[in-house]
Amino acid sequence: MSGFEEYDRHDALGLAERVERGDVRPSELLELAIRRAEERDPAIGAVVIPMFDEARAAIEAGLPAGPFRGVPFLLKDLHACYAGVRTTNGCALFEDFVPDHDSEIVRRYRRAGLVIFGKSASPELGLSTSTESRLFGPTRNPWNRDTTAGGSSGGAAAAVAAGILPAAHASDGGGSIRIPASCCGLFGLKPTRARNPSGPDVGEGWSGMSTAHAVTRSVRDSAALLDATRGPDVGDPYWAPPPERSYLEELRRSPGALRIAFTTRAWNGVPTHSDCAAAVTDAAELCARLGHRLEEDAPVIDPQMLAEVARIIISASVRAALEDRAAALGRELKADDVEPATWGLLAMVPSTGADYARALRNMHALGREVGRFFERYDVLLSPTMATPPLPLGALNASSGDLQQYVGNLLLTVGFTQLFNITGQPAMSVPLFWNGAGIPIGTQFAGRFGDEATLFRLAAQLEAERPWFDRRP
Repeated sequence: MSGFEEYDRHDALGLAERVERGDVRPSELLELAIRRAEERDPAIGAVVIPMFDEARAAIEAGLPAGPFRGVPFLLKDLHACYAGVRTTNGCALFEDFVPDHDSEIVRRYRRAGLVIFGKSASPELGLSTSTESRLFGPTRNPWNRDTTAGGSSGGAAAAVAAGILPAAHASDGGGSIRIPASCCGLFGLKPTRARNPSGPDVGEGWSGMSTAHAVTRSVRDSAALLDATRGPDVGDPYWAPPPERSYLEELRRSPGALRIAFTTRAWNGVPTHSDCAAAVTDAAELCARLGHRLEEDAPVIDPQMLAEVARIIISASVRAALEDRAAALGRELKADDVEPATWGLLAMVPSTGADYARALRNMHALGREVGRFFERYDVLLSPTMATPPLPLGALNASSGDLQQYVGNLLLTVGFTQLFNITGQPAMSVPLFWNGAGIPIGTQFAGRFGDEATLFRLAAQLEAERPWFDRRP
C-alpha cells in the first residue's frame, strides 16, 4: 500500500477488504493512522488519549476475523470504558479514573476487528454541543479552525473530517452524533433507543435519551458498524425491535416512494438560520426528484414540556454521576470540580422524586405524539441545527456568561433533541455546503425501530450526491 493517497480513497470497509486480500497489513494501517494523528491533530485537538502501544499490542496478539479487521478506530472519551486506559469524560473529577473492564460496545468493536488506537475529545460529561473542555482545551473544526467541530462527539468528527481515520465511535444524548456530523460534513446516525448496549455500567443513558454509534464518511460504514454492535446485552432493561435483516443488506434495497414531511421550524422555538433553511429546501427538492412525496408538516410539540423533560432528566443524571465519583474519591462534590455551566445545571435538579416521575411521564407522552405523526409519514426532514457551526467560545462551558451559553446551546439542539426524548432513529446527511464552503447537515428522522428506511434513503442520497471526497 503506497502512501497516504491510497488510505484516503477507502472507507473503513474498504480498508478491511484490502487487509483481507493481503494488500496491506493491520500494522501498516495503524502506523499510517498514528502518523496522521501526530501530524494533523496538534492543529485540531481531536485525540486526547493516545493508545498507540495498546493498539500495537492488540495487533501483535492477533485480531479477530471480523468485518473491520485491521481498521484503525477511536473511542470517544465519554463512558466508553477500555480496561486499563483512562476514561476522563472530559472532566477533571474523572481525570485519573481507570476502569478495569471494557464497555460492552467496546467489546463488540474489538470483536469486529477494529484496532482502537486512542480516545477522542468530549466536552465535560458530554453536556455541550461544542467540544471545549477545561481539561483538554478546544477541538477545532477542520473546515474552519475558528469554529466548533460540534459536540459532544466533536473530537470524533474532527478526526474523521481531518482524514486521520474513516470512522469513529460517537454518542448522542441531545444531538451529539448528528451535530458534529453536520459541522464537519460527515454522515452521522443516532440509532433507536436501546439498539446498542449501554452496559455493563448502566442499563440506559439519561433515562434512554443517550445512545452510542459512530460518525463516518460513508453510509455503508455506519450500517456495518451498527450490524457489529446492535442487540441487547445480558441484563439490559429493554431493547429495540430486532431488524428484519442486516443494515448493510438494506443498502442494496430501494427505499421506494417515501412519504416525507419537512419543516424548518425548531421545536424549541429558536429561529432557523437561512443557510439551514436552504439546506432543507435543497434536500426536499432532491428527494422529490428521486420520486418521494414531500409535504410541509411537523408534529406539534410543547416547547416548555420539551425543555422540562431534558432539564430534569439530564440534571438529575449528571448530579448522580458526579456525586458517585466524589464519593469514590472519599470527599464531597465541590463547585470547582466542574465547569461553571455544569455547576449551574446541578442547581436545576428536581426537588422531589415526583418531579422526576412527571418528567418521565412527559417524555413518554412526547414519544406517543411523535409516534402518531409517523403513522402518516415515513420520514421527517429538517435542518440538523438551526445555525451553521458557531465560533469557538460561543459554547464554552467555562465562559461565565451562562445566559449566552444556554441561548447558543438551544440553537444547536432545536431540531435534534426531540428524537433523543422520543427514542427514534435520526441521521444527519452532508448534502449542502453554504456560500462560505462550510457543511450544513440535513436531518432525517424515522419511525421507532426503523433504521432500515433511513439507511436505504441515505444510500440513495449518497449515490445521487456523493460527499466522500468533499474534504476540508
